[in-house]
Amino acid sequence: QVHLVESGGGLVQDGGSLRLSCTASRTFFSISALGWYRQAPGNQRELVATITRGGSTNYGDSVKSRFTITGGNDKNTVWLQMNSLKPADAAVYYCFARYDGTDYWGQGTQVTVSS
Repeated sequence: QVHLVESGGGLVQDGGSLRLSCTASRTFFSISALGWYRQAPGNQRELVATITRGGSTNYGDSVKSRFTITGGNDKNTVWLQMNSLKPADAAVYYCFARYDGTDYWGQGTQVTVSS
């Protein structure tokens, strides 16, 4: 199993920045991918960004060029730098880990963007 602990959510103004972090209970050496998804009320959970153990990244179309995911290698923490936040980015952000073919999720952290 993998336990994920998230931090960094909160309230920010339109155009502001936040940094989320997620720490896994296993080292990244044993995890194939870490990342973030988000879910707004009434919407499906959607990809924000992921990073593989090899360092490859993948971003959702709506956050490309504004969000950056870092971490991986032998670390068990990933960070999501979110810049130029918009009200449409408001959601619960869930940390994600893929370990031994199974997906694990954190409890989520709320991001609120005021206009």
